[in-house]
Amino acid sequence: MTYDLNAAGQRAKLAARALAKASSDEKNRAVLAIADALEAHSEAILAANARDLEAARARGLAETLIRDRFDLTSRMGGIIRDVRKVAELPDPVGTVITDSTLANGLNARKVRTPIGVIGMIYEARPNVTADCAVLALKTGNASILRGGSEVFHSNMAVMAAISGALHALNLPHVPADSIQFIESTDRAYVEQLLKLSQFVDMIIPRGGQSLHDFCRQNATIPVITGGLGIVHQFVDDTANLDHALSIAVNAKTQRPSVCNALDTLLVHEAIAGEFLPRAVQTLAPMGVTFRAEPRALALVDGLPGVQPAGEQDFDTEWMQLILGLKVVDGLDDAIEHINAHSTFHSEAIITETPEHADRFVREIDAAAVFVNTSTRFNDGSALGLGAEIAVSTQKLHARGPMALEELTTYKWVVVGSGQTRP
Repeated sequence: MTYDLNAAGQRAKLAARALAKASSDEKNRAVLAIADALEAHSEAILAANARDLEAARARGLAETLIRDRFDLTSRMGGIIRDVRKVAELPDPVGTVITDSTLANGLNARKVRTPIGVIGMIYEARPNVTADCAVLALKTGNASILRGGSEVFHSNMAVMAAISGALHALNLPHVPADSIQFIESTDRAYVEQLLKLSQFVDMIIPRGGQSLHDFCRQNATIPVITGGLGIVHQFVDDTANLDHALSIAVNAKTQRPSVCNALDTLLVHEAIAGEFLPRAVQTLAPMGVTFRAEPRALALVDGLPGVQPAGEQDFDTEWMQLILGLKVVDGLDDAIEHINAHSTFHSEAIITETPEHADRFVREIDAAAVFVNTSTRFNDGSALGLGAEIAVSTQKLHARGPMALEELTTYKWVVVGSGQTRP
């Protein structure tokens, strides 16, 4: 079907102007109405999701990917709870960031405001449709969403519930056009959205490297990239090996297809002979297979699931139960490897030497750096921020989990009593 994206942009811009007048209570009422609608339409959403799952399996996609990214069967309750939690979070809009009175009597305040219209482009994960919709709404932003083709029917069903809720609520300051979804799998609409600068204020792509590159190369709108992580854990020679192993298990196996899951295990040569066989013997029964560079391979060759690393294996975000293994000379070598191969999303060191931890934190310029804990904590909820729209790996405007505050900008409000500039 043909989708008029230009008209959608016009509607979104008008909706953003209406949302600027919305009170926190109105926005929260809308968010809760969306949660109620998702609950009421759960059966229809799961039926649509079943169509997408069947198609994904027919295409031969990996079952772990389907379960972790596409399948809503066991997640609807969690999605609905997460939406309701957004209503409980403080509204950042209108928050005064700084407030000062100048020598001439002027009062100058920096105040949080909505960004305006956000274009969100994401792959798979139909839960993201609900997350993005309510986070944008809560912060007074209109949104135009474009989800992945693999879960198109799921997204359309989620969006039908959202749109129906806003129409039924009929709040003048929260119009139904506040949240729109591109109702087509045609990739031409992605490029059109990237150039809709007269209506869209910011683009957030959430997906793989090719999506990020395409958005950066084609957008005429500011782009904040998020969701791509080639993630490392360095096990230092002074590490508590029990901790290092349990952290690696959590980071690799809890949800292998997410952006903060572990991709490469770097191990100090002094403890590699003890630690690497133990790691392989623990992880292999969990379904993990391994890509080992020569020094690591010499220590684990013949163990289950181990094979030599290929040329591109340390530049791959696996998103499945595959783990790269490498022996390094020490901290300098580990830092050099990470700086050469990282996407600077989530990086971890396991060490009992504070000086090594301090150097790692200073010299690894990732969005989140972890000391003696799992990279899986690079998440808005896990870090106490509430829900997130993405994890930004950029340095401007927002970095790390993009929660409610990161979906706002600010304006200066200057109040005087007749002052003129001399």
